[in-house]
Amino acid sequence: QVQVAESGGGLVQPGGSLRLSCAASGFNLTYYNTGWFRQAPGKEREGVSCLSRRDTRTNYADSVKGRFTMSRDGAKNSMYLQMNNLKPEDTAVYYCAVQTRNGGFDPSCPVWSYNDAYWGQGTQVTVSS
Repeated sequence: QVQVAESGGGLVQPGGSLRLSCAASGFNLTYYNTGWFRQAPGKEREGVSCLSRRDTRTNYADSVKGRFTMSRDGAKNSMYLQMNNLKPEDTAVYYCAVQTRNGGFDPSCPVWSYNDAYWGQGTQVTVSS
């Protein structure tokens, strides 16, 4: 079965850290562009970070640069999002996605459609004291 599944969300105080994981099954995610996205209540989904299948450069939204780090582990067929110095405005449902169609890579991390990517179900991250 082809799917991706996130884990690792939770409640954390401002300034704290969380590590999100995304496990892929049924395909090799290193063959595709991959990304992390988030959606806060009442807001549109936005790109957080994305990584081209062709190189190791990771791109980040300005709001998370210097605080979040995206990585990928081919041996585990997984990718990760390390989030440090979390802020209340980081509160959102976080999704991982793998772009399987229209594979041109845009480093601004636009949100891929469900027709063009595998999406996980999302994991809630809440930053609050």
